[in-house]
Amino acid sequence: MISAVVMLGGCSTALKETVGLATGARGSVTVLEESLAAKEAKPLGAYERFELEALADDMGGQVPPELFSHLPRAFEKALAAKKIPNARAGKTLLIRGKVLHYEDSSVVGKALGPLEFVVARVQFVDKGTGKVLATANCVGRTTTRVNLGVARKAEGLARAIVKWIDERFPQDKRLE
Repeated sequence: MISAVVMLGGCSTALKETVGLATGARGSVTVLEESLAAKEAKPLGAYERFELEALADDMGGQVPPELFSHLPRAFEKALAAKKIPNARAGKTLLIRGKVLHYEDSSVVGKALGPLEFVVARVQFVDKGTGKVLATANCVGRTTTRVNLGVARKAEGLARAIVKWIDERFPQDKRLE
């Protein structure tokens, strides 16, 4: 009986790892303040450019520098996956902020089920006026061994940032 439970646990872990390899890191966003119309009104339709400013390390240098080098590419990739255009010029939404917390999986965490995450406080700013449209906590996380590492956490954080944009960007302005 115990061996059957252990084997089933192993099968579910293998399945989770396989799915994790296909889906990658996850991103979630919690809006703290917002001055835009309701997201259902798709208020970001006027924006043609989404500019990610380098995030600050608010952990006294404990965030691996690789996170900051991986993030711009992951952001561009996440925008493209949602078919959100990012022109070289035009009305620009500036994304700026700071990393509040960065966590690698510990040895015990890897044995029980890996969890790595990065939390950033992000502001979405109209670059032309300097007006802050929203402030949110964005979290990039990984929960499978195949997705561990700095690059995957950057991917999850980028997905979280783009999730906020995606919810407010109209379908008719997306790339085909």
